[in-house]
Amino acid sequence: MIERLLTNLQNIFKIPELRIRILFTLGMLAVYRIGAHVPTPGIKGEELSKFLHEQGGALLGFLDIFSGGSLSRLTIFALGIMPYISASIILQLLTVVIPSLSKLAKEGEAGRKRIIRYTRFSTIGIALVQGMFIAIGLEGLQNGAFVQTPGWSFRIMTMITVTAGTAFLMWLGEQITERGIGNGISLIIFAGIVARLPAALVNTYKLFETGQLGQQIGLPNLVTLAVLTAMVLGVIGAIVFLESARRKVPVQYAKRVVGRRVYGGQSTHIPLKINTAGVIPPIFASSLIATPATIAGFIQVPWVQSIGTHLAPGSVIYTILYVSMIIFFCFFYTAVVLNPVDMADNLKKYGGFVPGIRPGQKTTDYLYRLLTRITFVGAIYLAVVCVIPEILIYKVGLPFYFGGTSLLIVVGVGLDTAQQIETHMLSRNYEGFLRKAKLKGRSA
Repeated sequence: MIERLLTNLQNIFKIPELRIRILFTLGMLAVYRIGAHVPTPGIKGEELSKFLHEQGGALLGFLDIFSGGSLSRLTIFALGIMPYISASIILQLLTVVIPSLSKLAKEGEAGRKRIIRYTRFSTIGIALVQGMFIAIGLEGLQNGAFVQTPGWSFRIMTMITVTAGTAFLMWLGEQITERGIGNGISLIIFAGIVARLPAALVNTYKLFETGQLGQQIGLPNLVTLAVLTAMVLGVIGAIVFLESARRKVPVQYAKRVVGRRVYGGQSTHIPLKINTAGVIPPIFASSLIATPATIAGFIQVPWVQSIGTHLAPGSVIYTILYVSMIIFFCFFYTAVVLNPVDMADNLKKYGGFVPGIRPGQKTTDYLYRLLTRITFVGAIYLAVVCVIPEILIYKVGLPFYFGGTSLLIVVGVGLDTAQQIETHMLSRNYEGFLRKAKLKGRSA
């Protein structure tokens, strides 16, 4: 098994184009991690980081995962890529509501480029607003003890710095998508989460070594470690299984006689994923909840602080909102990506039909019912995977440093990237990265 894996890794770097793409991606992610340690000017970084780690609570810890630790240190990448995700959500929602945007989305490549341009401008606007609230919040935090020179110069500098950091990450993600391997935005979030893995393992080991691992829940150290390991492996296994699950809709093509030749007559299927939306619903939901909660966390006003507390991970309101948004975005994104009317029309156009279902409206109704059921199952799966670990962390007290959302993103992005690498390898007649067959020779 290990020998086969090493052979597959060697094959990756035998393909010049794939090797360049992978090295480019790794280089861009290295730039991101270096920038995550560049402090924002005018801030006492070490003192602020220590204070936020001690007093930040569950909300800061949750948001800090998506920024790779940049938020707690308030570096130039403190906002991370979340403003871009928030802008994407807004544009996608407006595309459904506003007819002009809906028409623009159907104009092909030209329309897509204009929507991307609008998304970029919206990202800058959101980042500027969030940067201003962070600057004002820092001035009010501990009476400005962590700010060197309070005032408008500090606020403007902070706004420009964190907005420029978000804009750079947005550009970095687009470059990875275009010239690297995988989805750049997802990989940036992936890198931020994985960067915290060594610290989480060290903290777990320290708790185990000192006998405090199962102290809060009243279980022996070894039992708690076994439960924790089994839970992580179980969640990862469930994610891998359900992310790969498909509902195959059989399709039969009618025979057509053209001259002396007979065309068609083949049987195939439409593979519908159980989770069509992937990791997008949890990311969208986290982003929407995190924006007001982050602002509330930096404003020292009692009723604003109360809002931040109720929107913190582990609270009942947060859990209800989080689950509701995950389910909503599952159905919303699936409806945007897969249209039963278009699918039925395309089948009818090319002489295809679902056995036992009449072409046209009957096929549309059948596909709609099927997608609704599949999406519901996928939405429940996402909600369970994302919420159960959060409950174990904040209610039971297990030291599960990576919640379900983080694991889902890491595993989902990892699978997607591995599949793209496999596609490049198979296009050059090399053994796929996820395959178990022997190495095939490269054709001339």
